[in-house]
Amino acid sequence: MTTSPPSDSRIAPFVQQCKEMFSQRRLILVSNRGPVEYRVGENGELQARRGSGGVVTALSAASQYAELTWVAATMSEGDRLAAEKSGGAPIKSPIPGQNFLLKFVVCPRPAYHKYYNVFCNPLLWFLQHYMWNAARTPNINAAIYDAWENGYVPVNQAFADSVREEIRDDEAAPFIMLQDYHLYLAAGQIRSQVPNAILQHFTHIPWPAPRYWQLLPQAMRIAIHENMCANDIVGLQTLVDARNFLLTCDTFLEKAEVDYRRRKVWHNGHLTSVNPYPISIDVSELQRTARSSRVREYEERLRSHCGEHTIVRVDRAEPSKNIVRGFRAFEMLLESHPDLVGKVKFLAFLVPSRTHIRQYQRYNEEITALVEAINARYGKDGWKPIEVFYENNYLQAIAGMRLYDVLLVNAVIDGMNLVAKEGPTVNNRDGVLVLSDSVGAHEQLKDSVLTIAAADLEGTCRALYAALTMSAEERSSRAAALKKAIEGEDLLNWLTRQFEDMMTLA
Repeated sequence: MTTSPPSDSRIAPFVQQCKEMFSQRRLILVSNRGPVEYRVGENGELQARRGSGGVVTALSAASQYAELTWVAATMSEGDRLAAEKSGGAPIKSPIPGQNFLLKFVVCPRPAYHKYYNVFCNPLLWFLQHYMWNAARTPNINAAIYDAWENGYVPVNQAFADSVREEIRDDEAAPFIMLQDYHLYLAAGQIRSQVPNAILQHFTHIPWPAPRYWQLLPQAMRIAIHENMCANDIVGLQTLVDARNFLLTCDTFLEKAEVDYRRRKVWHNGHLTSVNPYPISIDVSELQRTARSSRVREYEERLRSHCGEHTIVRVDRAEPSKNIVRGFRAFEMLLESHPDLVGKVKFLAFLVPSRTHIRQYQRYNEEITALVEAINARYGKDGWKPIEVFYENNYLQAIAGMRLYDVLLVNAVIDGMNLVAKEGPTVNNRDGVLVLSDSVGAHEQLKDSVLTIAAADLEGTCRALYAALTMSAEERSSRAAALKKAIEGEDLLNWLTRQFEDMMTLA
């Protein structure tokens, strides 16, 4: 079964919505990573390519329908050179099909390092994914305080100042959409400079309960929540995340008035709506990519790596994705069902991630050691049960997802996990999705998947076996239901809901 791209009946109202929404007020998107990445070629000339990452992929779709300005940090030397050549002025996107101006935020390298490599990724990311062993880590020392005071705070201020520079005094205050955990302080800093701006902040990762936030020093967590409440709308992935945000505001902000039923926070004379907006994928664009000649070439190459039955996973190689437990459950499957040895193959497409962080390095070492041990124990006659493709190759991963009989998504905790939506969209084998209920996508897809708990090795083993032995009729029914659910709440729907809510504030 294949799904169709969004029909004109869906696109036309969205285009009209954009025309109405942005006829008087401009749209400014703000994210750490930009939609364009520049690198310096061998001859010193600048080369531009489409930016990577889920945030960029999701928001780039908005530029197809609305003129906008995108404010982002310089991530590379090429970005810095491009910003220097532009004299600080916004740059028209060099990527075909993208209709926006790119404004770079250029921060001193030491400050950006503290902001990004000390505070954002090793601290906030781990905190919001419940990845700390609370009895032992984190250890908030002078380096963390320094990264907050001389990294996170000033870099957020630099983003706010760059946004202010893009707003003319004679224009209506714009719609400003801030993205993710890098910019929790920016809304308050922007609000002080542009009081009438319509501000929305969307967090792409989970929002923990108050007890876990209490691992952070009081001053830091209060500052984060106070500044987040300077937004008109706080968007999160799931209803659970929205409830947790309300709870943390109620816990940490003494003067906040929290309405749990209407999901509102009143703080410092400002009303903030807290809404779940489950992010999704651009179904039609993904299907076009899946039909491309490059993906078809990869698909043909990968067929020889498949087994009689094929299990696939596609993940960044990081602890929150729970890769080691997935392989251990697969090992248990081979042990408890020896008739599957030589018949079932596990293809893992793992993308290198944050390789400079020691915890990630250790996790990758653990993955490698386990795969080698399983292959040594169960491999025979040149055949091995697990093959790992360790590279950032999106087209190859799409090809792999077209070929699975079972897709394993067993992350410990994820904001959404778009692989759980990409896989069923491109798969053409009525593949079964095995999904942990701590993944954001589970809230939407739970009726058509095999649900597991992330730490449950035995349960995951049983789910894999159930998926591999499921009747053709049930596989087909589940696959069709997944495709329908994902198509019905795709990326266009995600953008439309946010724009509708912002328009009510104009």
